[in-house]
Amino acid sequence: MGKDKNGENGKNGKNGKEKLSGKDYAKELLKLQAELCVLQEWVKAKGLRVIVLFEGRDAAGKGGTIKAITERVSPRIFRLVALPAPSDREKSQMYFQRYMQHFPAAGEIVIFDRSWYNRAGVEHVMGFCTQNQYERFLELCPEIEKYITEGGVLLIKFWLEVGNKEQERRFKARMTDPLRQWKLSNMDLPSREKWYEYSLARDAMLKATDTKHAPWYIVKSDDKKRARLNAISHLLKLIPYKKVDKPKVKLPDRSKKHAYDDEATLAKRKFVPEVY
Repeated sequence: MGKDKNGENGKNGKNGKEKLSGKDYAKELLKLQAELCVLQEWVKAKGLRVIVLFEGRDAAGKGGTIKAITERVSPRIFRLVALPAPSDREKSQMYFQRYMQHFPAAGEIVIFDRSWYNRAGVEHVMGFCTQNQYERFLELCPEIEKYITEGGVLLIKFWLEVGNKEQERRFKARMTDPLRQWKLSNMDLPSREKWYEYSLARDAMLKATDTKHAPWYIVKSDDKKRARLNAISHLLKLIPYKKVDKPKVKLPDRSKKHAYDDEATLAKRKFVPEVY
């Protein structure tokens, strides 16, 4: 077995697969992001309405996967929704109400970084809802999602599954790395302690809500790079699309007849120091 550029064995990546180099990852990601740009033009042209939601344990890699999807597309078409904890007013509303106001209009893909499935996960495990509210959610959620999909919305659900040891490693990294400490929320450490409670909640959620009209797609996320590529690749397969032919355009030349010196007018303005 050969060595990689770090002098390590080639097959030392997660799940026993050959380690994916940063160069190979960037190359594959760029290809997929180019296809996402093609997809967004199709969604816009056809007036499609798409919801993509990402769920998973804390530190499963949801944020990085979403960033890989959205960093090269239009935020007017790919709209990210990451709601904070509900306010007192929102707690008094129907549970789905705060989510539905963010649903897509024609030509939009709405990505939920966590979603109504909070009730099946953190709210249930941490005691933020009653047992009756939890059970009613599992009972009603498939029917509500059926209503959503029958209304013409394509609903895509991803669950990012991170392993026990990998979650522990990521939490420890967040505790010591100043560039990651902001990721350490007040729910992370309690969620680590309640690993098995979250496992039971996950299994109950999948059993109740993995339906034909809104199935769950599980992404193994111990290897973040592969998880991002696999999630994007599958997303592209789930939305049938074609390249939209756009008319060719030519950049017009700047008018040469005007005598106005638009650069001279800035000479005495405050400029940012060119430190770099």
